[in-house]
Amino acid sequence: MSSDRSTASPPQELKFCRSADGTRIAYARHGSGPPLVIATCWLSHLQHDWQSPVWRHFLAELGEIATVIRYDERGHGLSDWDVDDFGLEARIADIEAVVDDAGVDRFALMAMSQGGPVSIAYTVRHPEKVERLVFYGSYAAAFRDPTPDQLELDATFEQLIKVGWARPDSTFRRVFTSMMIPGGAEEQMRWLDELQRVSTSADNALRARRQRKRANVVELLPEIGVPTLVLQSRGDRMTSFEESRFLASTIAGARFVVLESSNHIVLGDEPAWPVFLDEVTAFLRPEGKPTKINLSPRELDVLRLAAEGQDNAAIAEQLSLSVRTVERHLTNTYAKLGIQGKAARAAAVAQLLRAHRQPSG
Repeated sequence: MSSDRSTASPPQELKFCRSADGTRIAYARHGSGPPLVIATCWLSHLQHDWQSPVWRHFLAELGEIATVIRYDERGHGLSDWDVDDFGLEARIADIEAVVDDAGVDRFALMAMSQGGPVSIAYTVRHPEKVERLVFYGSYAAAFRDPTPDQLELDATFEQLIKVGWARPDSTFRRVFTSMMIPGGAEEQMRWLDELQRVSTSADNALRARRQRKRANVVELLPEIGVPTLVLQSRGDRMTSFEESRFLASTIAGARFVVLESSNHIVLGDEPAWPVFLDEVTAFLRPEGKPTKINLSPRELDVLRLAAEGQDNAAIAEQLSLSVRTVERHLTNTYAKLGIQGKAARAAAVAQLLRAHRQPSG
């Protein structure tokens, strides 16, 4: 019987730990490869995100290249909502608790959106832990030098949160959705409308926002001494393009990649997504450690199912992928194996059986 993707359990291990002040933080681990800790954006729900037409491609495809460890921020998702402190030090302690409980010694850290300041502070404080640093639509300070217009707009956003966040209809929340994914389809926008409501309360959203605005770690940027990748959508309406460029120009040796997108969250069907994934994949690949097999774990999964005689639709259903993603994995596999033409699928299967058969027992 085929599985229902909307109700299937997410392929993750879900755990809880306690931060320094006793706040319970939910975190999850999935995927395989080098560890990647994600300092998440303010809207997340570890369980809910796996059914997301906005986030699922991000989670599934990062899990093919890394062991992904992500968490719900305090006051959000599956973490404790009844909290008083949303300050920077409390948030740093949350990452410390997650990393310690997960038992990872060295890892790459991805700062998404508002995760920038806490990731920068953590990296400087724990240089023995962070091997690589990735910024995705992020910054070192939300308001480095705000103009009167910016302050007035921010006050308007706060009022929208007060009056509209918890309402059954999504009229007010759609303002934030339209800023995050202006290129999204209606289904994706409706899902992001709902994520805002289920991820946290209006009071938490407002108090957390106010604390994040105060976080400014610009003075720490010159102290970052790890390889750094900065990715930013050119038309992002949530995070200033200039702030990401400032990050890349202030951190020594940082690589700056511009994503040709208007979305704060790059969606799976736009050209910017494979650019993002290729850049992150290349950045996370351990230097000087060639892999025994040149195929990713997901490419091997797809090829093994093809070897069983399953067609692309059946493979997609079993792995909870789209048919287009299965086709892309097969195309990448053929290219890596140096095969082409109508017999490429059979030739790839033959190479799998000959060279990549898993030992028994």
